[in-house]
Amino acid sequence: MIEDIEYNTERPKLIIPEYGRHMQKMVDQAIAIEDREERNKVAKSIIAVMGNLNPHLRDVPDFQPMLWDQLFIISDFKLEVDSPFPIPTREELAERPEPLEYPQNFPRYRFYGNNIKRMIDVAIGWEEGDKKEGLVLTIANHMKKCFLNWNKDTVEDDVIFNHLLELSDGKIDLRNSKEGLSAASDLMKTKKRFSSNSCNSGKKNYKSNSNNRNNNRKRY
Repeated sequence: MIEDIEYNTERPKLIIPEYGRHMQKMVDQAIAIEDREERNKVAKSIIAVMGNLNPHLRDVPDFQPMLWDQLFIISDFKLEVDSPFPIPTREELAERPEPLEYPQNFPRYRFYGNNIKRMIDVAIGWEEGDKKEGLVLTIANHMKKCFLNWNKDTVEDDVIFNHLLELSDGKIDLRNSKEGLSAASDLMKTKKRFSSNSCNSGKKNYKSNSNNRNNNRKRY
């Protein structure tokens, strides 16, 4: 006579499936133990088994507290034992984390990226001199390149200077500078060279593959 097969869909749902059904049964048996001292011993044994199942986490500083937290979660917070760490509550786990602020300080100019703002802040802190002027011009040229990547068109230097003035809170002003920025063709030269090479290499590979296929057809 064939015994009835018990499917997982008919069994109680596992709270933390990664530990398996046997671990869930061990925790359920620990909950049913009436003697608290015996329950504590069984809980420590379960923690040891859970640790063996996660050997890659043994060097993590919060490894043991995490295991005890998971033990109480698996027990659905019904296990009453003496934990060496604060016992979590259902309410603590249900709390939602605070929303993170968007890390963009100037969403109008997102095409410049956040690193530009950091570079500008560094330049503001430098002493006046040739080094600072060189850094500021480098930042302005990079801003122009970012603008061209985004807009794919030409841009006047005055536009970049006004954006730089705004991003620096009025502390860097190149509007009356006698030295202009690099030409758009020079700034985008590297990108075009890379694109053309990649296109040519793609065509070469396509031709070589086509020739190989034709040669193979001739053989057969």
